[in-house]
Amino acid sequence: MAVVMPAVLLPVPAAEAKVEAAQVCSVACDTLDPSQAHEETFPVAEKVINGRRIVLHVSDKDAMGWASIDEGTTGNAVWLDRSWDGGATWDGLLGKATIPSTWTGTRTLIYNQADPVGHRRGMIRACGDANGVACTEWAHLKVCDTACDGATGPVGDNQPVPSTTLSNRRIALHIDNRGMAWATIDTGNPGDEIWLDRSWNQGASWPGGSSLGRVSTPAGTTATKTALYATKDPKSKLYGGAVRACGRAVEGSNGACTAWARPATDRAAAAADALMYDYRPDLAWWQSSWWNSAVAVTTLMDYQKRTGRTDLRWIIDRTFTVNKGVFPAGTKSGDAIEGNFISRAIDDTEWWAIAWIQAYDVTGDRKYLDMAVTIANYVQGYWDTSTCGGGVWWDRERTYKNAITNGLYVRMTAALHNRLPGDRTWLQRATTGWNWYQGSGMINSSKLVNDGLTNSCANNGQTVWTYNQGLAIGGALELYRATGNAALLTSAKQLADAAIASPAMSPNGILTETCDVGSGSCDDNQKQFKGIFMRYLMDLADATGTASYKTYAQHQSDTIWQSDRDTLNHLGQRWGGQGTNPRDWRTQASALGGILAATS
Repeated sequence: MAVVMPAVLLPVPAAEAKVEAAQVCSVACDTLDPSQAHEETFPVAEKVINGRRIVLHVSDKDAMGWASIDEGTTGNAVWLDRSWDGGATWDGLLGKATIPSTWTGTRTLIYNQADPVGHRRGMIRACGDANGVACTEWAHLKVCDTACDGATGPVGDNQPVPSTTLSNRRIALHIDNRGMAWATIDTGNPGDEIWLDRSWNQGASWPGGSSLGRVSTPAGTTATKTALYATKDPKSKLYGGAVRACGRAVEGSNGACTAWARPATDRAAAAADALMYDYRPDLAWWQSSWWNSAVAVTTLMDYQKRTGRTDLRWIIDRTFTVNKGVFPAGTKSGDAIEGNFISRAIDDTEWWAIAWIQAYDVTGDRKYLDMAVTIANYVQGYWDTSTCGGGVWWDRERTYKNAITNGLYVRMTAALHNRLPGDRTWLQRATTGWNWYQGSGMINSSKLVNDGLTNSCANNGQTVWTYNQGLAIGGALELYRATGNAALLTSAKQLADAAIASPAMSPNGILTETCDVGSGSCDDNQKQFKGIFMRYLMDLADATGTASYKTYAQHQSDTIWQSDRDTLNHLGQRWGGQGTNPRDWRTQASALGGILAATS
């Protein structure tokens, strides 16, 4: 059982006080100045020792805290302790500060309460030395989400994994509709024990989360249950908590546990939280993929817009603020990022414009729309009528005119027109772009989009990727919104119908990438393509109310959930679940797009 150390007038044990603790970075790094905190709260009572006041200050908006000592004398000291295991041990003397001559108080710098990058939940307390050592209570002992640890009265009852048995006892994990978890043991004897374990790193370890709610079966009964515990800690930016139920029979020392699981009652929320597990708040992206991160954050904005969830809103500004600068080649991409999300890869740049247009829609903040305009102005410089009569080049070297770059261009320019009152320039560009795209030959006779053009400006017959099909739908639809031209809506529907009817793209009604088939595997780019198609099919379904699109989307969601998910809500590359099925954050973002399309 996790031990909480009380406030005491004792020296800090040397074995537990490590002065040079490793720096933790989340939205900010340890040792931030308190003047930069976004708020100041006092979550626990101050501690008074020999007339000195020791106070813990916390900014929940920053998930950071600092300590102060007042009414003291020269030489009195104050610091923070931080524990990663529920208060059993701690890193001590963090930010230790001593009252200078002629002063009566001082404070520490600010330290993070949690480590979402390392998937660790922490707690902090303020400690001081004034002819004796005293500490406040630990702050945020309980995890709180929709309810707090120790709550009762579940709302719904779901069992995400099979129960386990121990000497004929049944041990079961339950999670209610809010993501609150509890454990039960039945068909046993008085004295049997039941508890929950909670892990923030997918079951690899569970410091501070062992034996939660441990309780014994009362005399005269054969069953009991724990209180409820949260599986998500938004204050700590920990969204992917996993739990399991464990028990022990009274007549033995052995125990048994269920598998680890995450809440799974709300498909979109479960998929979004599992995607957030891999987001790096310190670096503000999903590591190792630049344009894929633009798509992932756009998908999470789709999710927020569709569901009204607001606790993930912070990642929009965080991703924007950190990534709008300059990065050398190899830092965020193989290419240098030159500021304002611009690089030599024109399509990569366009993905970020699409992201910031969505950010504007979600937040109403004009800075995002202004950034999208900046990006679009850069892209416009690569529209070139001297080759193939028009179209945007794929790269700065002007080596290829392809479907994705030009599908993005049409969607981006039409979307800007639809959000900029009085605009005529972007509308003209969007119209010219679509007319060129539709006449380029990249859309073949089956209304499927091949990858691009040959050097002689003919359809190159290369792979029909789902994201090319999706952007063609999305571009035509957004331009229809701008013009009211019914022919554009007809084109969007023809492209959608062709994909749904294609035995290659939708075998057995399941959206399939060419690289999904057989023993092949999609590369890190291709893993995200299907979710992009579903994003624009969702848009078309919303705009038209076409029943067949909604039915198709529901089939994708059902198949993903039933065949492509593990107990931690990881979603894989192959939505039908067939064969070896790679799972990473890219496949997660893609499958979330598939689920969202069926979310009203």
